[in-house]
Amino acid sequence: MRQRFHFCPVCGAELVKRYLTGRERLVCCRCGRVHYENPIVGVAAIILNEEDKILLVRRSPNITYPGLWCIPCGYLEYDEDVRAGIVRELKEETNLAIEPLEVFAVHSNFHNPQQHTVGIWFLSKVVSGIPLASDDASEIGWFELTDTPELAFPTDKLVLAELLQRRQK
Repeated sequence: MRQRFHFCPVCGAELVKRYLTGRERLVCCRCGRVHYENPIVGVAAIILNEEDKILLVRRSPNITYPGLWCIPCGYLEYDEDVRAGIVRELKEETNLAIEPLEVFAVHSNFHNPQQHTVGIWFLSKVVSGIPLASDDASEIGWFELTDTPELAFPTDKLVLAELLQRRQK
């Protein structure tokens, strides 16, 4: 994998590769700080309506994977609880107030080589609001689990398959 970071965020000196704790890591040549590249956490809300259709959003032209659809999602802020994060993201993208219920799935996302993420998908219910696309969403739609438009993320496809599998049990 290509080295993405070259300078220490603490002192600004060069980061060099060293073998530590079983793997190669970036270490500051001046202050000795180990620079861990940890994944970013994403949260997503699985919302099914009374007809068992899933809510998806079309990604805006100004973000990654523009025009493709996904389960409503976003990144967790540094100091934010995961449940508060998905409530905030859904409000921003869909104008819906939701209640996250249970964690449905947790997956590593490796589709973007520039950014490893870990996603947490919550089964959620709408508490209030009228669906209105905004922020990172250009459109909102309800779709059959077996007939969705082209999805942005491979892990959303995996989550939809898991939903279908659970329904068949």
